[in-house]
Amino acid sequence: MQYNKINNLLGWLCFVIASATYILTLEPSVSFWDCGEFISCAYRLQVSHQPGYPMFAMLGKVMSLLSFGDNTKVPFYTNMGSALASGATVMFLFWSITAMAKKLVAGREKDFGDSATMLIMASGLVGALAFTYTDTFWFSAVETIVFALSSLCIAVIFWGILKWEAHADEPGADRWIVFIAYVMGLSIGIHLLNLLTIPAIGLVYYFRRYKNVTTKSAFMAFLVSVVILGVVQYGIRGYTVKFAAYFDLFFVNNLGLGFGTGALFFLLLLIGAIVFGIVYSIRNKKPVLNLAMLCVAVIYFGYGSFAYIPIRATANPDLNNSHPDNAFTMYGYLNRIQYGENPLLFGQYYDAQVTDQTEGNIIYRKGEKKYEVAGKRPNYVYDHTTLFPRMYSSDGNDVNFYKQWLNIPEGQKPNFGTNLSWLASWQIYQMYVRYFMWNFVGRYNDQDGQTSTEGIDGNWTSGWLDGGKHLPQSLLKDPTYTPLYALPLIVGLSGMLYHFNRNQRDALIIALLWFFTGIAVVLYVNQASTQPRERDYSYVGSFYAFAIWIGLAVIAIADTLRKKLNIKIATGIAFVFCILVCPVLMAKQEWRAHDRSTKMTPHDMAYNYLISCPPNAILFTYGDNDTYSLWYDQEVEGIRPDVRIVNLSLFTGDWYIRQMQRPMNQSAPLPITMPYDKYKEGVRDIIYYNDSKIAGYSPIKDVFEFITSDDHNLQGQNQAGEYMNYLPTKSFKIDINPKDVLDNHVITTDQAGRLDSAMRWKYTSNYVTKENLAIFDILAHNNWKRPICFTTTIGNDNLIGLQPYLYKEGFTYRLIPFKPDTANHNQLGKTNTLVMYDNVMNKFKFGNFKTAKYLDHESVNMFYPVMMTTFLDLATNLEAEGHGDLALKALHKFDAEMPNLYPYIDVTGRKMYMAEIAYRLGDITLGNKFTNEINAHLVDQLDFNYYNLQHNQQYLNQRDVQISMQVLSNLADYLQQHHQDALYKKLDAEFKGYATKFAPIMQMGE
Repeated sequence: MQYNKINNLLGWLCFVIASATYILTLEPSVSFWDCGEFISCAYRLQVSHQPGYPMFAMLGKVMSLLSFGDNTKVPFYTNMGSALASGATVMFLFWSITAMAKKLVAGREKDFGDSATMLIMASGLVGALAFTYTDTFWFSAVETIVFALSSLCIAVIFWGILKWEAHADEPGADRWIVFIAYVMGLSIGIHLLNLLTIPAIGLVYYFRRYKNVTTKSAFMAFLVSVVILGVVQYGIRGYTVKFAAYFDLFFVNNLGLGFGTGALFFLLLLIGAIVFGIVYSIRNKKPVLNLAMLCVAVIYFGYGSFAYIPIRATANPDLNNSHPDNAFTMYGYLNRIQYGENPLLFGQYYDAQVTDQTEGNIIYRKGEKKYEVAGKRPNYVYDHTTLFPRMYSSDGNDVNFYKQWLNIPEGQKPNFGTNLSWLASWQIYQMYVRYFMWNFVGRYNDQDGQTSTEGIDGNWTSGWLDGGKHLPQSLLKDPTYTPLYALPLIVGLSGMLYHFNRNQRDALIIALLWFFTGIAVVLYVNQASTQPRERDYSYVGSFYAFAIWIGLAVIAIADTLRKKLNIKIATGIAFVFCILVCPVLMAKQEWRAHDRSTKMTPHDMAYNYLISCPPNAILFTYGDNDTYSLWYDQEVEGIRPDVRIVNLSLFTGDWYIRQMQRPMNQSAPLPITMPYDKYKEGVRDIIYYNDSKIAGYSPIKDVFEFITSDDHNLQGQNQAGEYMNYLPTKSFKIDINPKDVLDNHVITTDQAGRLDSAMRWKYTSNYVTKENLAIFDILAHNNWKRPICFTTTIGNDNLIGLQPYLYKEGFTYRLIPFKPDTANHNQLGKTNTLVMYDNVMNKFKFGNFKTAKYLDHESVNMFYPVMMTTFLDLATNLEAEGHGDLALKALHKFDAEMPNLYPYIDVTGRKMYMAEIAYRLGDITLGNKFTNEINAHLVDQLDFNYYNLQHNQQYLNQRDVQISMQVLSNLADYLQQHHQDALYKKLDAEFKGYATKFAPIMQMGE
């Protein structure tokens, strides 16, 4: 059979194997993090967070159509889009590896003979299938996220340059370069990671086109490639829109034409310039210029997908992040200005003080008929700066982390040495090398491990020495415990060494691909400190590059064995060995950690938030995982369209407040009375507190009117003499009209006696930002017509001091003007009990929590404790209110629906209280069941910590020991009180035994 036919067939076989793997383990519904937003934006062609991902949205829309009207199936098919894209990535990786392998064996007929084809194909299969089962790539392959399609673009681009290299001397071969440029243009609408392939592509072009290769000229070629990367990233992608914006400014403000006319004129000029360049290059026979102009043209063709953003923004969809309907907003949107900029080459240390401030670029906003000046960006001058700043954030949490990580003594200033230590130990090792090791060495678990290099949680492990560490059973039985025995790493390194030995140029190209999609990303992103989640998905391109060397290791091993064995036997042994220790081992170890086929927690937790809300509620959320899945449930499946979801992190934007003043789905506009001019960008961005010594509590309506007044008599002046609003008091109140509260069904008639005459509370911040201002407006003018709710996962700072009047009704707190329960120290544990009971027991869904084959980090660490606290607060308050029978039913419901998990030691305390309630209410069987489950976990953890006390004290967790001992002691007391003598004797003996073992640290804790 012809080489090409075998190569094509086996490439498609890799596609089938990889795609089948991902479809079998596909998440059937929405996933956590950005997936809910991406699915919603794809399904309804809406505008997602910066920088928009328009090509991804349009492709997602195509996949969503396969649901044929069954909206519950939309996420399955958009997820399948990622699975198929990932399968195609593996296929193109196979073809890239075989192209590299073919060059290694070319001209060595004496060594390999007729077995060359078999060896090349074996190499491709091992490398491609090994990458198939890598942890990071697999994770993104089974959910609707940009990184699957982004990886496909990387794979296609790299395969394309190898196709060009193979045919470079043939007429028309440069069409492959144009093809690569077009894919790059398209990929900008998916994710920018693909542009990082440009340096590697540049060297392929240089090595193939130029005969006299020297170190100096190769380095110059590399620099030119980096310049091209900069031109595409900053010139084409960024400054095109910036120039269009300033053309638009001139046409609108100076010529009096409509918005968009200047941008359109600039685009016509740009098209004309490109056409002129192409025609000029043809007429003057300048092939290099012609190729460059064609590449620029097709990059713009692909980049044209971003026309989607202003078109859809103008249509005002429900999700319309930043409302980028004009060139200036579009420029800020594309460049993620909202997220701020991290210094790269020069900047401040974390302890730097501002010594001067100058005015920077003007900030323009779209007015009624012209662009208006919203302000100027400040430029700061600092007193403590450095080249290549890495430790630059002055945020208190970040500063504390820097000092803790590097053991910087209090009072010692950071210097360039500590700066580089931070780069090496945290940014490169902890936030890249650790991820690399997850994929090719193995992993303890999927807990967050950003803050420690020594602990087990989130760390890498080969597994070889784990047997002697007395690891807890809770870890060994966890599906995310995936030791790979470092075999894929060893195989890959052998392939890398062989490649550098046999073909330094090609090996250098792979190394550049690995570096620019790995370490270079670390340097460019310059993460300030710990992230909201692990960031391994950002570096999948570098894992892709390393997989090439895993494939080439087959040739390395066969080449070594052929010296003593027949080449066919050597090839067979090399292939079987590598396929077993890489793809087969990785698939076996990683499958349980990636099989999401039975997991529904993101969908059902979002459902529980929405179903906890009364009709027509306003629901304030904050984080990604208590917002994006809710958007999906509402926007795609139409669950509770009457609830208005308000994300407080977006509520700081004038565009978002304006959107909230419009109807959405089946919810009316929010009761925000401010006209746009009162809160537009540059107006009341922040209002500072200035105590006016006002006695007592001021009506929130009066406070709101004061801080939104444009009357200079009600304003103060800053140092520049500008009139500014200020907050005169932090003591607020809302007078209660019982009729309004009862007529709007905030409470039942039998709760009327609990009503207060007024809600009185203390505002908790020293300033008012736009989201606070909008909440003040709502509180002042809602008059109890719409229920006001907050998610239970929201931060305390976002509750603006309303805790005394917030009552749980499920996964939400509802604002209810009951008289404050000053005796209750757990203000956020209060419940509107019978309403909550109905929601939790009769309406909640539980996401296959107990039966799912795999639960991800957010399900286990975020939502399992939330669910446990929900049931515990419900049972506690049911018992306190005299509903002991209902409290027991709630505990049994928890036991029936929820698994026995302990993501961290504090969870044992919550379950301990459940056991206590069960004992107190006479359900000894349930109490003993909870006790035995807790005890098994505590013994497991205490045994592990005792081993560490004896042998590895750096791994000893003293806090875990102390909490475990306290819980064990309390359980023994409960057992004694309720006459469970046999179980009491067991736990009491355990407690006394561990008290002796841990006596030294228990005394330290006291």
